[in-house]
Amino acid sequence: MAGEVLSKKQQDIAIISSYSASGDLIKLETALNKGLDDGLTVNEIKEVLIQMYAYCGFPRSLNAIATFMGVVNNRSGKNDKIGTEGKVLDLNVDKNAYGKEVQTKIVGSEVKGEIFKFAPAIDDYLKEHLFADIFARGVLTDQEREIATIGALNSMQGVEPQLAAHILCGKNTGLTQEQIDEILKLTGGIKNEAFATGEKNEAFAKYFIGQSYLNILTKDQVLVANVTFEPRCRNNWHIHNGGGQILLVTDGRGYYQEWGKPARELHRGDVVNIAPGVKHWHGAASDSWFSHIAIEVPSESGSTDWFEPVNDEDYNKLK
Repeated sequence: MAGEVLSKKQQDIAIISSYSASGDLIKLETALNKGLDDGLTVNEIKEVLIQMYAYCGFPRSLNAIATFMGVVNNRSGKNDKIGTEGKVLDLNVDKNAYGKEVQTKIVGSEVKGEIFKFAPAIDDYLKEHLFADIFARGVLTDQEREIATIGALNSMQGVEPQLAAHILCGKNTGLTQEQIDEILKLTGGIKNEAFATGEKNEAFAKYFIGQSYLNILTKDQVLVANVTFEPRCRNNWHIHNGGGQILLVTDGRGYYQEWGKPARELHRGDVVNIAPGVKHWHGAASDSWFSHIAIEVPSESGSTDWFEPVNDEDYNKLK
């Protein structure tokens, strides 16, 4: 698991940057709360979100900061650590020279290329705004900033060259290949999703442990829905009468288990065919969000019978 090679702080930074970059504010809110619970300071998280403007733009950075502001306001009684404030470079500092020095250290060599001759202003902005203004703020180490960058880029479409470059930068800050592999695994399913998360699944909340979200995609001919589970969320044991159900896993890590059989671990791309009358449950792993498309097989006698919850003792035995 990720915890074997990445600290909780490193995992939280990667996941927070990923949801910020992908624009999934619902999952970001959960990740922000977890980060604070795990000991990240308010200012450490602020630095991650501020840095995101350089990689996913001001709109997503501002949306993430606004989401974090709401989280902080709702946690007024939890005594979260504020932490060290970010520093501002002295006005007399040559930002271009300062940024070039930081950039060269992290990249491992002086950065040159035809693109910078074609558009020299972008070279100045990279040095002066990113590697000077942002990196000089402190609070996060260079390695933690690269973790945030790798997590963000791995959650975006069409930025493979930049991701590859920052993987090398991450190694130059001391990240091992094993740690980078875990960052990529943690954030690889967080790209802009084809189907929205939907609203809180209030109508079926009594049949779930934890928070789930429901987005009905269509009711024409066949009922198809996108169901998303927060970490540790799972539905109760239940049976589909009539036509049964098909699950198409689209994101995260979760489980499916039939009564009297061992649980099956599920990942993106897995398919589960659930026969009518089979008692079962499905839901998220303890350390991951989980999403699947649920397809109800049409039947005139289709219905669902709900039973007891999956107890914590049995659930906690799952990895």
